[in-house]
Amino acid sequence: MGKSSTQRQDALDLKPAILELRHIGKAYSSAGDGRQVLTDLSYTLRAGEYVAIMGESGVGKSTLLNLIAGLDTPDTGEILIDNITLSSLDDDAATRLRRREFGFIFQAFHVLPHLTLSQNIALPLLLNDLPVEGAEHMLDSVGLAGRGHHFPRHLSGGELQRIAIARALVHRPKLILADEPTGNLDPDTAHDILMLMRREIKANSASGIIVTHSHAAAATADCVLVLTKDGLHPFVAEKAADLPKQIK
Repeated sequence: MGKSSTQRQDALDLKPAILELRHIGKAYSSAGDGRQVLTDLSYTLRAGEYVAIMGESGVGKSTLLNLIAGLDTPDTGEILIDNITLSSLDDDAATRLRRREFGFIFQAFHVLPHLTLSQNIALPLLLNDLPVEGAEHMLDSVGLAGRGHHFPRHLSGGELQRIAIARALVHRPKLILADEPTGNLDPDTAHDILMLMRREIKANSASGIIVTHSHAAAATADCVLVLTKDGLHPFVAEKAADLPKQIK
């Protein structure tokens, strides 16, 4: 018999925290007026957990991703990555942490056109002084074995996103951040990519956060977090129909 959601959560609670958000606040000034984007936001993401964040446009989803990645700083509170407080790092140390512990997947792929597929995937390995042989293994893992010598112009949108997933995972980071990774894909291709992303995150013992407006994308995560002006609200979602009415 399968485990209940309570049993799964109890098992998850025993795993180490990869990301801790502690009372995060962030505001932006525009034309002399301050707009509070995030207020007293707290959450813990544990090893092996894959979550989706949804919410209305402008609620602060992209801001939250930028804060987690260390590309912006909160006005209040602390962010810890694998027990390291981001605010304690200088710019060079933060860059090294980002290279080592993060993998990024974007809607626009950001594949370099003048590099082969293998060279694109190997970039994080080179930046972290790791052997580049891992790139060929990741090509196989995402269903593109034997095509490492090809250039991005030869690939479809779905195949390019497979390369982006392989590149994000090749150096075995602890945390994957995905921002609308299937926004440019047709529904069937998007489903294949989402299941591949979930499988590879789990296979590489990583944790993942996907920010999306897609109910189908959110339903592939272990749980859905709804970001509102009142904070981040987690709940278990087995399928898209379970999502709260206010975000449908």
